[in-house]
Amino acid sequence: MLKQTASAPSRRECLLLALLLIALLSLTRAGIDVQDSDASHLIPETESAPQDVQVPTTESEHWRTRVTWTPKQVPPTTVVSHVPGWTIFDNLFLLNGTVFVVSDDPESVPDRNTITSTGMKVQNGAEAVAARLPTDREFRVVTTDEAQELFGTSALLIDGTTWILNDPPQFITHYYHWSAELFWGFWRTYSSLDPSISTNGLSSLPAPRRIWFVHTDADHWKDYASMNQWVLRSVFPSITAEYSADWQDRAEMGHPLILDRVIFTDRSAAMKGQEYMRTGRIASEPFTLSGGVHWWNLIRGAVTKFSGLDTDFDQGLKPVITYISRQEWGGRRKLIQEDHENLVKELYKLRDQHGVEVNVVSMDKLSHAEQFRLAARTTIMMGVHGNGLTALVWMKPSPKSTVIEFFYPEGFAHDYEYTSRMLGMVHYGVWNNKCVLSSIVAASAH
Repeated sequence: MLKQTASAPSRRECLLLALLLIALLSLTRAGIDVQDSDASHLIPETESAPQDVQVPTTESEHWRTRVTWTPKQVPPTTVVSHVPGWTIFDNLFLLNGTVFVVSDDPESVPDRNTITSTGMKVQNGAEAVAARLPTDREFRVVTTDEAQELFGTSALLIDGTTWILNDPPQFITHYYHWSAELFWGFWRTYSSLDPSISTNGLSSLPAPRRIWFVHTDADHWKDYASMNQWVLRSVFPSITAEYSADWQDRAEMGHPLILDRVIFTDRSAAMKGQEYMRTGRIASEPFTLSGGVHWWNLIRGAVTKFSGLDTDFDQGLKPVITYISRQEWGGRRKLIQEDHENLVKELYKLRDQHGVEVNVVSMDKLSHAEQFRLAARTTIMMGVHGNGLTALVWMKPSPKSTVIEFFYPEGFAHDYEYTSRMLGMVHYGVWNNKCVLSSIVAASAH
């Protein structure tokens, strides 16, 4: 039997062996790297980390969900600011759907009739007025001792700034009453805390975190054209909303709440103010508060920019005239057709002879963004008394800024006149061929 002898490895086998050794070395090196990488984040407790090593830390988030106090040390409520219908509170309490102000000096708290109401629909007549007056069910002022008995030694915290709107949906679902009255008045009230708002709208005020519609459901704060939600969410994109059902849910929990800061709005309460009695505008009351000249710039700028127009756009030397037509609104308020046509003809003559920009528009034919951009660029806005003139709040005030409003002869309303004036713009009412100012109108009438 022949004895087998080992032959020398071939070149191919040598190559395979070399590749295998290289692969093994690579895997071993990779294992060391991974291990080193893991170990580099693990600093032994007995050793201090080198100065150039960042030691990662895991910190628990501090949740501010409850405020506690020792007996007889209930946080007092502060009335930060107040005019009829518009009140700013710090440390406002809620329990079972009732608003509580904690104060050992109850005389310092404004009359609750000028703060809140039952939230009933606004109607004429002594009985209807009486039905809106608040009772202990809606609002109470209690001492710290009474608060201790009611709340115990803690309350759930609603942090940040909350806007509580105590109105029924009666007026909320209207673009004018929202943007040029409720939202306008809210911001005039809140911005009184920062009189240094800059020309470009910078403010030290924190954005409101939430809005509570006490008597309105989710479907009845929006107007038919969806302008209300566009305005609110373009200015405060992080804001959340709760509605009447949510208010009831919180009431049924039977647990006290404490709110960091509240702007409390109530139409019926505002109607008891002297400014309202003079102008018929609930938003007139906050204008008796201190405030900066640029108070509205933050809101106007946010809406304008969201709509696609830079806030520092150049208005140029030529005026922009916008006539908001209502001629296609059926039998509702509008100009006599012949007068409308003559007005348009004369406006276009101004355009052709003097180079001014003229826009004759029906607002409902424009997109939301187009409406806001056009209003922001407009120097002179005109139209028949109606919802379309709400766009004046987005105009940029200047010495040339003017609003011209057509009324039925002898009729007048302060809605857009007051709003124009408070924004620093000139307003003219027109009766046929007669120009009138609010100061010479003997009586207001719709």
